[in-house]
Amino acid sequence: MNVTDALKRVLVGRKLASAQLGETLLPKRIALPVFASDALSSVAYAPDEIILTLSLAGVAGFVFSWQIAIVVAVVMAVVVLSYRQTVHAYPSGGGDFEVATVNLGPNAGLTVASALLVDYILTVAVSVSSGVQNAKALFPFMVGHEGIIAAVIILILMGLNLRGARESGTVFAIPTYGFMFAVLGMIVVGMVRIFVVGEPLAAPTAGFDVVGDTYYSQLTGFALIALLARAFSSGSAALTGVEAISNGVPAFKEPKSRNAATTLALLGVVAISMLTGIIALANLTGAKMVDEHAGVYFTQGGVRVTDHQETIMAQLAATVFDGFPLGFIFVIAMTMIILFLAANTAFNGFPVLSSILARHGFLPKALSTRGDRLAYSNGIILLALAAVGLVLAFNASVTALIQLYVVGVFVSFTVSQLGMLRHWTRHLATEVDPAKRRHMKRSRVINAIGLTFTGTVLIIVLASKFIYGAYLAILAMAVLFVVMKLISRHYQQVERETALSPSDVRLLPSRVHAVVLVTDLDKPAMRAVTFARASRANSLEAVTVAAEDDHTKDIRQQWEALDPGIPLKIIASPYREVVGPFVRYIKGISSGNPRDVVMVYVPELVVGHWWERLLHNQTSLLIKARLAFVRGVITAAVPYQLASSRYAIDRVVRRERAAWRHPGTGTVHSGSNQGE
Repeated sequence: MNVTDALKRVLVGRKLASAQLGETLLPKRIALPVFASDALSSVAYAPDEIILTLSLAGVAGFVFSWQIAIVVAVVMAVVVLSYRQTVHAYPSGGGDFEVATVNLGPNAGLTVASALLVDYILTVAVSVSSGVQNAKALFPFMVGHEGIIAAVIILILMGLNLRGARESGTVFAIPTYGFMFAVLGMIVVGMVRIFVVGEPLAAPTAGFDVVGDTYYSQLTGFALIALLARAFSSGSAALTGVEAISNGVPAFKEPKSRNAATTLALLGVVAISMLTGIIALANLTGAKMVDEHAGVYFTQGGVRVTDHQETIMAQLAATVFDGFPLGFIFVIAMTMIILFLAANTAFNGFPVLSSILARHGFLPKALSTRGDRLAYSNGIILLALAAVGLVLAFNASVTALIQLYVVGVFVSFTVSQLGMLRHWTRHLATEVDPAKRRHMKRSRVINAIGLTFTGTVLIIVLASKFIYGAYLAILAMAVLFVVMKLISRHYQQVERETALSPSDVRLLPSRVHAVVLVTDLDKPAMRAVTFARASRANSLEAVTVAAEDDHTKDIRQQWEALDPGIPLKIIASPYREVVGPFVRYIKGISSGNPRDVVMVYVPELVVGHWWERLLHNQTSLLIKARLAFVRGVITAAVPYQLASSRYAIDRVVRRERAAWRHPGTGTVHSGSNQGE
């Protein structure tokens, strides 16, 4: 084991074979903190955003907070019921992407996928940033360094998730359940002290007046509608993360759909209870927050107050546990930790969704492979780097990031519910069993209600948040949509160019080139095979590495059907590696005799653009690099020119002509002795 491998084992853990995938499946008690931590943790900042927005109208605006909380809770209940239908109808893990693609077409599926990918990145950025904001109540030294601290925390979460879903879920389970106990306990204790004991609890900001925006303070006409719409759209952040369970159904233990639906129901009950409880307790204790960035501020006795900007959670914990400091510390600590861990929902949803998109050819294929711990490592790393970029760019400001939030998730909600309507309508046209028809009709009604609610919320969110930053999220979704379409077009073009025809199987070239490695049975591979036959080596075989069982089975079946005239050897790879097992096999057949040579021929696609190099030839480059240090082994690349390679050829020709006409001495080289 080299130093790199040793370090990797320390950080990630021991390798897991493909046969051990079942060991990583999640029971409900672990699945809840893994997939629901985002939606549960949103109760820590969704009330803040509702109250911050209402502060624009002054003290009078806060009276609408409980109505908005009830509407958000109703929408959440409807969405949870709707997604319970989805996890039963589509248990493969495609979630909204699969629902939209199957029922509404590929473009609708890509629209949902681009929205979800952007929203997952924002989930990590917003959750960790909110955690840092809450942590400042206990650690004042964080002030001024929020962005750097948030970036470090994201990288730590990345490392934990690279160790696998089950292991990270076990680590996250205790603080997630601790947060649930802390918040629900705080609500119960607060209500008992107010209604049973009769204590007049008052938050630290209860006695403050609020100077709001003169436009909104009228609380009439369009100003009232605009204010309530903004507050509702900000509070709708509480719904983010609900869709992650529909994307993660394959990670559940059997029966997968039933366990996922049960976890989804538990999520809905707990999240709604905590959200409404916090808003109710804030109203009863008079807890307030103001948006100082919008020019709103506290006053007391006519004097401006500037040193009270604690979160609602911090104010309620200090009020309810005023004589019990350990209770306050416990609530704040659990809130801080759960907000950091809430990003774990995205760390499970983003890699799974990106792997599905990669298998469909919409993202680089490297995102579809599992790492040493059977997690989609490349997707985890990509998500972490994107989120780090955001928190550094916005210095972990929740107020700034929240404006980009929510849009994507409600785009996916709305399109998914429309797709489910089409799903049930299509199946009802052919189903004759009365019991099944009744179930389908009931499910269709639920999804129709879900479509109405989520579509309405989407319109409100777009109307109220567009100019405050939502346009950036929409722009990012559009860019990602176009990029995925271009990647898909490229892969389709490559597939057409490399598709086999009968003449490709038996055709022998006039010059001898050969290949041993076969990763895909296509034109480049068959050209290498026929060259290998023409080389007339003493022994000749094609080799493929069984990194994926289904793919290896397809290659073996096609090989037997084509019968190229040489045997195909399959190398086992329990850890899904290609390079390592292949290199070890080559070392094993090398005799060590200096007069013996092992010729390794690797097919390579010749491309014409820099971005195509990121999508191809990664395995061949690694193999050539590893075998370059093995004595007695010669590696040869067998190029296959794609149509785009002509651009690269043209550039090379132009450079050669320029160098020929304008050598370093400045003279014109014409083939004669002029200029010498």
